[in-house]
Amino acid sequence: MWFVFALLSAIFAALTSILAKVGIEGVNSNLATAIRTVVVVAMSWGMVFLTHAQGGISAIGRKSWLFLILSGLATGASWLCYYRALQIGQASKVVPVDKLSVVITLVMAFVFLHEQFTMKSIVGTVLIGLGTLIMVL
Repeated sequence: MWFVFALLSAIFAALTSILAKVGIEGVNSNLATAIRTVVVVAMSWGMVFLTHAQGGISAIGRKSWLFLILSGLATGASWLCYYRALQIGQASKVVPVDKLSVVITLVMAFVFLHEQFTMKSIVGTVLIGLGTLIMVL
């Protein structure tokens, strides 16, 4: 089931890029990011209440709070940079560079989370990196 959700995530991310590129025309990139963020916040909290998950807030530990907040800050920084790049660059070039996050995540997972780096993941990482370079040159 994880693959279905991951695939849907990729589809929605692609749709997000195209819709954002069209919508950001003539709009300050920071303002556009803020509008997007409000929509995401409303949708996220809507899902929390729809699934009755709000009771779990009190069970979240300090470490989880810290890392969720840091993750939120990283997401915000990513979105601000992404929208600015999308505003001044071509979507067909910005999006592949943004997807280098896959390569960076794999390296960070190996270094910080001590996840296994197999020959398959090394080859895949190199191919994604090379593919990105080819697409943006």
